[in-house]
Amino acid sequence: MVKGILFVLSGPSGTGKGTVCKKLLEMEPELYLSVSMTTRECREGEIPGVTYNYVSKEAFKGMIDNGEMLEYAVYNGNYYGTPREAVDSLLNSGRDVLLEIEPQGALQVKKLFPEAVLIFLVPPSMKELKNRLVSRGRESSEEITERINAARWELAQADKYSVHIINDDLDMCTQQIMDYLDEKRSERRKIYELINEEV
Repeated sequence: MVKGILFVLSGPSGTGKGTVCKKLLEMEPELYLSVSMTTRECREGEIPGVTYNYVSKEAFKGMIDNGEMLEYAVYNGNYYGTPREAVDSLLNSGRDVLLEIEPQGALQVKKLFPEAVLIFLVPPSMKELKNRLVSRGRESSEEITERINAARWELAQADKYSVHIINDDLDMCTQQIMDYLDEKRSERRKIYELINEEV
């Protein structure tokens, strides 16, 4: 069986990763979105096991110590990350997996999975990025400043990704990503066919 592809959608906070992922999954039901784990509290409207898997800091740190995390990062004092076991299992069963994570975590994934396809979501401008963060109404002005400063570092890592997509228009952005996913899947099928071709 051909192994699944690990797609990583990443970019600064406020670039619309969650919105893009939701639309991608509507367009491609065969794509499996890995649910991240966090130590922060569940917010109103979020669904445990769907939005995030919520755990204590002690449990999260225990998984780090045991090598059970594919990647993790710390933001505003809370841990965010991806348990490795579920991702490995899905890929080995031939399923394509999508991770929606911050750049800090994406670069960790690249070290463990050099074959992963990293997609960097770019904001139209820093001004627009700030407007999106403010309009969410979730962070204080100090936290927004921290996220803007972090975004500058994150944007400087963009050359480490497979492709960059500007999220200026949601439909256009999503279609570009879908086209890229299809291209990578076609490449994988061709390689698999060559490996199994009789000569």
